[in-house]
Amino acid sequence: MLKKNQITKAALLGSFFVSTSVLAQFSTVAQEGASPTPPRQIQDEAGKLNLELSTGYQSLSSGFGNWKDVTLRGIYSLPSQVLQAEVSTNRRFGVSGNFLSVGDTYTFNEDWFGSLAVGVGDGAFYLPKYRVDASVSRKFLEQRNLVTTLGVGYYNAPTGYSDKSVALSAAYYFDAPFILEGGVRVNYSNPGSVRTSQQFVAATYGRNKEDLITGRYGWGSEGYLATTASNQLVDFRSDEVSLAWRHWFAPSTGWLVSTGRYSNPSYKRTGINIGIFHDF
Repeated sequence: MLKKNQITKAALLGSFFVSTSVLAQFSTVAQEGASPTPPRQIQDEAGKLNLELSTGYQSLSSGFGNWKDVTLRGIYSLPSQVLQAEVSTNRRFGVSGNFLSVGDTYTFNEDWFGSLAVGVGDGAFYLPKYRVDASVSRKFLEQRNLVTTLGVGYYNAPTGYSDKSVALSAAYYFDAPFILEGGVRVNYSNPGSVRTSQQFVAATYGRNKEDLITGRYGWGSEGYLATTASNQLVDFRSDEVSLAWRHWFAPSTGWLVSTGRYSNPSYKRTGINIGIFHDF
């Protein structure tokens, strides 16, 4: 069984950056680029800095063009806190945009931790004008290897719509290096009072500082998806599958690669992300 401190660190995996905790698991395409990639294991010691640089390329069908992005992420560990920051530059739907986010994950005690994060875009229609996300997590069972998270979020878009969301997820850490996760998010979008929901399941296999492989499947409905500054899809079904591999080739350095496929009634999107990370 994982030790208490290992479970605490692993439980914080989903609570970094703007889409904190379970909200990070429900990054709708309307908010992609505004919702950073779900983060990795935090540092084992306070005072450590981790930096990650990645780039991605996505191909869209139906004449929607290609997406490109470059992202720099940083994590700084303190005794009871994990500070996070991210900056990304994107090219999507033929429009360039930049995004900045900061966040803090705080451990209250052996059983409870929480996160708060904010992010802003530069006015590109597919990025948020601003967003705020918060979550609180609780560990259960004798070994504290069942972690549940309740999250809330608010997303304000330059195109005139807004989202309010409530999300619930759970993660179970097995004796072997295996983690299962699942969750649901309910989203309320305006104008129009559009109510949608999304679900996800995910599995991670491997060991920190060696290899971590994660597969994820998400499905459900989305409220708004801006494809131009004046055109949006409203209240539609979508699904997404992804596979990510994080490999350490040195004690403090490694590379990452992920691939995924997303589908909605208007287009399909496939792509790959690659990057490198280092602990200082």
